[in-house]
Amino acid sequence: MSASSAPDAGQSGAPESPPRPPWLDAPPVDPYPYEESHDLRVGPKLHPALNALLPYIGVWRGRGGGTYPTIENFDYAQEIRLSHDGRPFLRYESRAWLLDDESRPVRPAGREVGWWRAVTDAEGRATGELEATMMTPTGVMELYLGRITGVRVELATDAVVRTGTAKEVTAGHRLFGIVDGALLYAQEMAAVGQPLSPHLSARLIRVAG
Repeated sequence: MSASSAPDAGQSGAPESPPRPPWLDAPPVDPYPYEESHDLRVGPKLHPALNALLPYIGVWRGRGGGTYPTIENFDYAQEIRLSHDGRPFLRYESRAWLLDDESRPVRPAGREVGWWRAVTDAEGRATGELEATMMTPTGVMELYLGRITGVRVELATDAVVRTGTAKEVTAGHRLFGIVDGALLYAQEMAAVGQPLSPHLSARLIRVAG
């Protein structure tokens, strides 16, 4: 074969290397530039769709009790943080720890992260409905649907997804309310073959926000 008849690189069938993305050589970026706040006196303006949830925004800390047909009753302390960044949802974060009979910490307990999303109509007005996602480090992810009525929030699971190693949880129901300035809640759970049964209840005091 003569040199003139040999295929060039573009005709050899070998794929061409894609151009190098410019971000591979870009300098580091500054820290996240948008503020998230659990204090309505500072930070971004609260989205109008969240006005009904305004009393919940803050950091809450207090005590509760746990029970279930398959376990012994227990006491716990808990901190819940509800914050916003100006968009129509709240960030939810909870961490709890077990207490002994003298209210001393025993060990870390349940943790959750998630989002409370206000449902709006075509004009962007809040409907009073709420969508919430909750996820635990033990492999359980729950989708809740509910409603805001005054200072009361009621949520029930629409779906529960579990990893292959997670304990069986099939349904949940939660009630939240602001009573005399405190955050009270009660949680029911269906799990490990048991029907929906009382599981957790607590009274938390606002410590920030």
